[in-house]
Amino acid sequence: MWQARCVDLPRPDPGVPHLADVVPAVLAAMGAGGFDSRITLPGPIAGACVLLIDGLGAELLDRHSADAPVMSELRGPTLQVGFPSTTAAGLAAVGTGCTSGSHGMVGYSFRVPDVGVINALRWRPYPWGEDLRETVVPETLQPLPTTFERAAAAGIAVSVISGAEFTGSGLTRAVLRGGRYVGVHALGDLAAQVSSTVRAGGFCYGYHSELDLLGHLYGPGSQPWRMQLRHVDRLVESVVAELPPGGLLSVVADHGMVTVDGDESIDIDSVPTLFDGIEAVGGEPRARHVYARDGAVHDVLATWRETLGARAWVLARDEAIDAGWFGETVADRVRPRIGDIVAAARDNAALLRRTVEPGESALVGHHGSLTGAEQLVPLLLAYR
Repeated sequence: MWQARCVDLPRPDPGVPHLADVVPAVLAAMGAGGFDSRITLPGPIAGACVLLIDGLGAELLDRHSADAPVMSELRGPTLQVGFPSTTAAGLAAVGTGCTSGSHGMVGYSFRVPDVGVINALRWRPYPWGEDLRETVVPETLQPLPTTFERAAAAGIAVSVISGAEFTGSGLTRAVLRGGRYVGVHALGDLAAQVSSTVRAGGFCYGYHSELDLLGHLYGPGSQPWRMQLRHVDRLVESVVAELPPGGLLSVVADHGMVTVDGDESIDIDSVPTLFDGIEAVGGEPRARHVYARDGAVHDVLATWRETLGARAWVLARDEAIDAGWFGETVADRVRPRIGDIVAAARDNAALLRRTVEPGESALVGHHGSLTGAEQLVPLLLAYR
């Protein structure tokens, strides 16, 4: 049965540009040395912004184009975000120019040797605990130089424009370090800071989170989500209107989203056999890392495959790596962070943990897996 299901095992398409390719392409077009480009951009570029709208999947934008006429008009090529299709990995792809097997942010939560499972967004133990920035130093956990550090070293004025609450956070330090951090509070603040940076001839990365938030709470495509999409469209319109000659705005996303189906989902906390031989479970409802005890991997793999059935693709670590889920290269320091077993939800299923993750399990919208709805994001380009 498992062999038959492997026929449709998803694999990244090497012909589709990756989210990690965007910032290097923009910086190369700005003349920064040491950057290569897989994406054709207009130019010459005097100032530029890569604006990331959390949760703006390509399928969602195309389906709701009437709510986002400006962004739909700017619609360029489609990108893939890699596995897992989640914010920690997506922001790391933007910030390092690498896939998850290299930058090492392999999930919403994942195990760090000698530490345990950590929540990468909150930089705390999973599922709860105190701040880990002193014991799990972000710059050590993710040691690759960021695209922003490299750009600054090449003489580009770099700014990171994001929520004031993320200033100095573990994830910010791990994957977005290297630029001047500008903490903002609302859409108008974000638009103004982006516009002033581009007019001054610099490069900035901007981030907006609330479309993703409403997708989680109400579902992607819900009325609250669509109303927020309209606000995001006005944000983009405002920035485009302020572009100077030679100014470029590139809008991307870190992932798409699906509305999960309760009938297809499973509460893994309620199935004791799924925890036989298990030391820890990480990830999130659409992308789970399962860490097995020594000698138990084979049995755990068989149990998870049999129990989850058609709800998920369930692979051993080496199988997932060989399938290219984490990119062409997986660093030795990253390999232990990947579960001994990796489970990626199919269709509209979710692998919930209602006891350990009551908040996440109550959400309507989720992401993390390998479906097109989660993997594919639009690249929007405006140049003056």
